[in-house]
Amino acid sequence: MQLVLVESPTKSKTLQGFLGSKYRVYASYGHIRDLPERELGVNIKNDFKPKYIIIAKARKNIEYLKDQVPKFSNIILATDEDREGEAIAFHLKEALNLKNPKRIVFHEITKPAIEEALKNPRDIDINLVDAQQARRILDRLVGYKLSPLLWKKVARGLSAGRVQSVAVRLVVERQKEIDGFKPTEYWGIEAEFKNNPNFVSILTKKDNKTIPKLSIKTKTQAEEIVKDLKSVEYGIGNIEKKEIRRYPLPPFTTSTLQQEASRKLRFSAKQTMFIAQQLYEGVTLKNKKSVGLITYMRTDSLNLAGQAIYKIRELIYKDFGKKYLPIKPNFYKTKSKTAQEAHEAIRPTFLEKKPEEIKEYLNKNQFVLYNLIWQRAIACQMEPAIFDDTIIDIETTKSKNNHIYGFRTTGHILKFDGFLKVWPIKSENLILPELKKNEPLDLIKLISNQHFTQPPAPYTEATLVKALEENGIGRPSTYAPILETIQKRGYIIKKIRYLCPTEMGVLVNNLLSEHFPQIVDIKFTAKMENDLDEIAQGKRKWVPIIEKFYWPFEENLKKKYDEIVKKKALIEKSDEICEKCGAAMVIRMGRFGKFLACSNFPKCRNTKTIENSTGVKCPKCIEGKIIEIKTKKGKIFYGCNNYPNCKFALWNMPTGEKCPKCDSLLVKTRQDKVKCSNKECNFTKE
Repeated sequence: MQLVLVESPTKSKTLQGFLGSKYRVYASYGHIRDLPERELGVNIKNDFKPKYIIIAKARKNIEYLKDQVPKFSNIILATDEDREGEAIAFHLKEALNLKNPKRIVFHEITKPAIEEALKNPRDIDINLVDAQQARRILDRLVGYKLSPLLWKKVARGLSAGRVQSVAVRLVVERQKEIDGFKPTEYWGIEAEFKNNPNFVSILTKKDNKTIPKLSIKTKTQAEEIVKDLKSVEYGIGNIEKKEIRRYPLPPFTTSTLQQEASRKLRFSAKQTMFIAQQLYEGVTLKNKKSVGLITYMRTDSLNLAGQAIYKIRELIYKDFGKKYLPIKPNFYKTKSKTAQEAHEAIRPTFLEKKPEEIKEYLNKNQFVLYNLIWQRAIACQMEPAIFDDTIIDIETTKSKNNHIYGFRTTGHILKFDGFLKVWPIKSENLILPELKKNEPLDLIKLISNQHFTQPPAPYTEATLVKALEENGIGRPSTYAPILETIQKRGYIIKKIRYLCPTEMGVLVNNLLSEHFPQIVDIKFTAKMENDLDEIAQGKRKWVPIIEKFYWPFEENLKKKYDEIVKKKALIEKSDEICEKCGAAMVIRMGRFGKFLACSNFPKCRNTKTIENSTGVKCPKCIEGKIIEIKTKKGKIFYGCNNYPNCKFALWNMPTGEKCPKCDSLLVKTRQDKVKCSNKECNFTKE
């Protein structure tokens, strides 16, 4: 009998169902060894040799596995195919003292994939193990060495991460752009013309020259042009008709799945990966067997297996018809220089298991994510959508002020839906009347519209993941942990959907930017990620890379203990009096933001939270005010400051207005819409 070791009990259940009685499948329950928590765990003087210990929660299971191993003729390590999976396989070999274990990998948990993997076992890939080990040691050296400096110079409990610090920098710098943005006023002019139907055209030219977007700066300028336009006659100039093709998007990678799930489903990156892992490892369907529904969810490849493409094309032909099927399969090239092209993109393992047909066996979140993956995989192999675009130029006669003006109108009509049949995208048809060159037009009215330039949008989880990938920061397995960590540490908070830096996040970022620029340098961090990739590929050795980073970092760190002045600005005066001892209270900065503390510390340890009021009265108790509150996980909600006497709470921010239908509070949703907070009321405000 043979023993197969995997990470999770769900995965072991799915594999056991395929392998039968000749195999026993046991789970390690994730990582089993790590560096110790209470010491550095890295022997710097001995080539940065790590000191690994069995994780406390894994000890009992490891003892059990040690007892089981002698009972089996062969040991097979079937952990995930990435660096983390290879590292778990390595640590199982070491912890269980396995002599010649077989290593198998697969992209999907299906019977054919497992059988193929068993035919082609290999040794543990020590290059992948070294790459994961190098990443872990780098992160430990930065965190363990830099965090005490932050405790001493800023506040207790802070920590600095090698990759997370760059993510915080991106959010802080975006917020600085937003805060420093000064809107510029500009005006646009439209003309509405009589026809069947009536249509609107935009002023684009003056004296045959394009009018720059921001050139009409004031209302006075706009009114002068409108006045001049009243003195002209209008007629149709050039008419251009062209066919536009919109091509399908490629199948999902880890980052694009996280981005799309954030946009369409409002899932966090962590939530997306948690649900995707459930779908990958196996879900129990009607035959009571656990079935892996998608391929491996940590990937940056856009490739699909030849057999998968064949089945997708077969389904398109059968379900949608020949006109939706391209003559040749669609292939996609990744822009990522680090993509592992040997891996596959994320796709369903069994296309015949259509989302609606297995809906009853999935929970709500599993269903919507599986549906998203299924639709994208089908759509990527379909024909493009075809639109008929019409561009109509409108010309004027010479005006009273001797100017000739030009207007432009664009029509947009869907001619063939193609991949949009499966992957709908909002695209309104703009239908124009049938017009002929030189045809005169009757003006109904002229409209001048005031506009202001807009600041860059704050990051959402989706756009931050995209920015990390574009800058070469992190890899498929690290995007979700990065986002979770920067929020858990209190450096970034999520307001509605947007990621905003806290005061502490700004403070720590500024300190690191000034004194440890490499830690927050985007190009340096991307280069380090590339070095780790080259270790995984066997092109580089891990110790020289650690040495090159560590010794300059250590030297700089020693200097900074003397150079950096403690941030005294973290203590501010307040008007509050301590109710315990009568001393004045001061505002201090802690890991999760500002709080009130007794100035008589350490004799008096009284502390209070600082209320971030919305200015809205509590509708339940009337006496209290609704304040912004942060959970331990960094999520924002809104509750009464009379808690625990009043337990009124909302997840969405109240606007202060009452619902005209039921008199409940109106709230602003994550989609920036205003709606009634009463679940039984359907009022929304445009």
